[in-house]
Amino acid sequence: MGTETPKRRLGVVGTLVWDTIRSRDVRTGPVEEWGGIGYALEALSAGAPPGWEVVPLLKVGGDLEEQAVRYLQELPRVEIGPGVVVVPEPNNRVELQYEGGVRRSERLQGGVPPWSWPELAPLVRDCDALYVNFISGFEMELETALALRDAFPGPTYADLHSLFLGVNQHGFRVPRPLPLWREWLRAFDAVQMNEAEFELLGQAWGDPWLLAADVVGPELKLMVVTLGAQGAGYVLAPGCRETPSSWPGLRHQIGVAGQALSGRVKGAAPPVEGDPTGCGDVWGATFFVHLLQETALEEAMETANLWAARNVSHRGARGLRHHLKGRLAPEGRGP
Repeated sequence: MGTETPKRRLGVVGTLVWDTIRSRDVRTGPVEEWGGIGYALEALSAGAPPGWEVVPLLKVGGDLEEQAVRYLQELPRVEIGPGVVVVPEPNNRVELQYEGGVRRSERLQGGVPPWSWPELAPLVRDCDALYVNFISGFEMELETALALRDAFPGPTYADLHSLFLGVNQHGFRVPRPLPLWREWLRAFDAVQMNEAEFELLGQAWGDPWLLAADVVGPELKLMVVTLGAQGAGYVLAPGCRETPSSWPGLRHQIGVAGQALSGRVKGAAPPVEGDPTGCGDVWGATFFVHLLQETALEEAMETANLWAARNVSHRGARGLRHHLKGRLAPEGRGP
């Protein structure tokens, strides 16, 4: 009788957020629903390859502990273990204000503390790959990210999103250039950002695409930029393979001479009206999990474009996994 192949584990670092969304649909009042890392977890639940399980590494505020655990328990292929840590601080809550389908403001309340490396180290030890999404921007400090790079033997992928957001005195998120951007970019094997964040990154350089071509190498192998309905672009380091399993072996090596490889993949369909919240989270989770299946880079981007487009016509994170696979989602419930 054969021995069962052990499952591989994809660790997911992020923040589970309770969203209040206003003026997204003029026909209805404010909508409250799970968001944040929930979008990525739903996409991973729907798209994780056979033999993989998804392991959330999340700090949850004590005020929403039961509701958060109940939501996570709904997700197939998501394992709730010691990586879900309850803290006394209030859980992250975000109020999103839309106007004409465009997000105009984002206000943060509550907030769980960041992971320190001594906390995170034992939790990632049994993971084979790691997806990090800076939902709040406070998931970890740079010191922790650099320790992770040096100690974790598997591939890492990070959506840097809210690292590009500060918080003003009223709790509103405001765009800002990324402090210590070179160090942050080189803390992960692959990074993702949206077009506005990419422009912020490239302000001091002139052309952000030239910056991307200059910065990729043995540490940061791949940079991807989501372009909304226009699809996504990428820059791959010279001599670097698309397969994530090959990435850790390049860390701290001497860079390969040659030009970076770049390209763009068009959006899946014409833009539709709906809710763009979470599209970048769905895109990155889908893209990375397909790369882990050794799908070709541009093919993985095409699938990510398709699933992100599908997300526009779904409200909130809960039940999104059904919608992404073309099934009817159950009716949403309270927190």
